[in-house]
Amino acid sequence: MESWSWPPRYDDSYRPPAGSPYWFPVRETMDPAEREDRILQRIREVMRYAWERAPFYRRKWSEAGVHPDGVRSLEDFERIPVVTKAELRDAQARAEPYGDYLCVEPSEVHHVHGTSGTTGRPTAFGISRGDWRAIANAHARVLWGMGVRPSDSVFIGSFFSLYMGSWGALIGAERLGATVFPFGAGVPGQTLRAASWMAQMRPTCFYGTPSYGLHLAEVAREHGIDPRSFGLRILFFSGEPGASIPGVRRRLEEIYGALVFDCGSMAEASPWMSLGESSARVGMLCWQDLVYTEVCDPRTYARVPYGSEGTPVYTHLERVSQPMIRLLSNDLTRWESPPTPCGRTYPYLPRGVYGRIDDMLTVRCENVYPSAIDEVVMALPGYGGEHRILVTRDRAMDELTVQLEYDAEVAGTGEAAVQRLRGRAETELRRVLGVGARVLPVPPGTLERTEFKARRVIDAREVLRS
Repeated sequence: MESWSWPPRYDDSYRPPAGSPYWFPVRETMDPAEREDRILQRIREVMRYAWERAPFYRRKWSEAGVHPDGVRSLEDFERIPVVTKAELRDAQARAEPYGDYLCVEPSEVHHVHGTSGTTGRPTAFGISRGDWRAIANAHARVLWGMGVRPSDSVFIGSFFSLYMGSWGALIGAERLGATVFPFGAGVPGQTLRAASWMAQMRPTCFYGTPSYGLHLAEVAREHGIDPRSFGLRILFFSGEPGASIPGVRRRLEEIYGALVFDCGSMAEASPWMSLGESSARVGMLCWQDLVYTEVCDPRTYARVPYGSEGTPVYTHLERVSQPMIRLLSNDLTRWESPPTPCGRTYPYLPRGVYGRIDDMLTVRCENVYPSAIDEVVMALPGYGGEHRILVTRDRAMDELTVQLEYDAEVAGTGEAAVQRLRGRAETELRRVLGVGARVLPVPPGTLERTEFKARRVIDAREVLRS
């Protein structure tokens, strides 16, 4: 059941005993040094496979003067050049539609997914039938670690389109044996219908983005439906920072009366739940035997010590169709050494993935991450559920403004309560960010909600530069 074969082979009829906290006990609790030895063997197998089948990797590694046979340790592997999203787009432009890093025949592609292309050429993900099954098995393992069981019903409240998140949650829950309600999102009026269906069907688990979880609860309450009446016990989220931010997590858990779990890496690195919390709830675990994750210095791409901040770099250990080998995320996280209280011996990310290097704002010589602002304002008593971050430039000086929606209780108390909220928000933001921010309180319902990933930052300085 716990084979490390290459390519991976799983018994799709297997499930662990109902009382087991682990899907694969040996793999999940083994000594980290033994696991790293096995990971190194697998990396060498994956690299040889890609060298033989993917001109992209053969060309890239040859230009860098490296070869799969030269990787004799994980330290050697750190010298393998990283792969960027721009390189993947260029490869697909040269060799349409899947790029010259596709390692199977195009006829073997079972599912096509991809990026939206909003920031450039869309990237196509060609996923073979075997890879689809491996992703389902991987996600079932991680969901089991969160506490999802075959007796559960899982409501999926996110888009069913190119977006891999919904599909991964679906096939993982199906593989685990749970009842699945693939409701979706995005159609006008669908959020109210989602609340009505959840009140009727009472699913035990919910999947979506954190911002949509908050929006769903707000719509339900506006129509007289208590989100706690859904009967949820587990909420698991991906797609954006939020579920690992203490203020957001507390808010979601208080609203629904359920436990919140965070997961998610990159669609290109699916199974994206290879970063996913367990019942220990100490942060997202790096399920290293699924996707080998290195937290690296963003300049040298060498691993940083445990306890340090860096950017995740991902390597597939089970994908055969479009294997990613040292894929650069440009996300930000901090990792810690195992074990965790659940007994698993994977490294973990205590604050999850909390930002992106390219999302960082420099305001009056201070580095400001939007997720830090989110954490402050969402923890404020009187926060109304939405905010916007606006950066402008008046002559030579950057100005940071946060539009902050206040809740109905503050609105009913009067202007003095609004100004107290503003003062507290400005004080907390200065303390956390090291730079002053002007807070503009706005009435409930002023700011647009989202059914997908929240887009809260407006950098108006870009308009002035263009």
